[in-house]
Amino acid sequence: MNKTIAVIGSSRRNGNTGKLIDLIAKELSIEVIDLSLKNISPFDYEHKNTNDDFLPLMTHLLKYDNIIFVSPVYWFAMSAQMKVFIDRMSDFLSIEELNDQGRELRNKVGYVVSTSISEQIDESFLNSFTDTFKYLGIRYGGFVHVNCRNGFNADADQNEIDNFIKKLKPCSISDAI
Repeated sequence: MNKTIAVIGSSRRNGNTGKLIDLIAKELSIEVIDLSLKNISPFDYEHKNTNDDFLPLMTHLLKYDNIIFVSPVYWFAMSAQMKVFIDRMSDFLSIEELNDQGRELRNKVGYVVSTSISEQIDESFLNSFTDTFKYLGIRYGGFVHVNCRNGFNADADQNEIDNFIKKLKPCSISDAI
């Protein structure tokens, strides 16, 4: 089983952010889950939404050591799909029966993949992930950000993409020697 899985929240699965994670996923041979194809309701203090796709999705994600959170930068923030998904992680804190499952997040490493029309990743965007990781006990593993002002061009950021992939690529025996 792979140790890494990716979750993308984007309005256009085949847009710039989708192209970036697909390139990374191909190199790592990992699964990419599209949040737009899931029925995930917003957080509800009364927990009337426990029959949606959130808990089955999280049960699947918790089988992996590394979770890549993938989102374009929208108005200095993550996509709406990603925000709803992350907000629902509050279920692990507020539903007593889910507390043990939520504690499993402490054994995970979170990564961020993003695109925007800027050279640099927006600090407030990245902090929304890293602060969430810290709060949930997820270790932060790093990020890759690609400027797509002129569309997705992997060649322009190949070095950064390769360095990100190296962080997640399992070592082969020949690599260790």
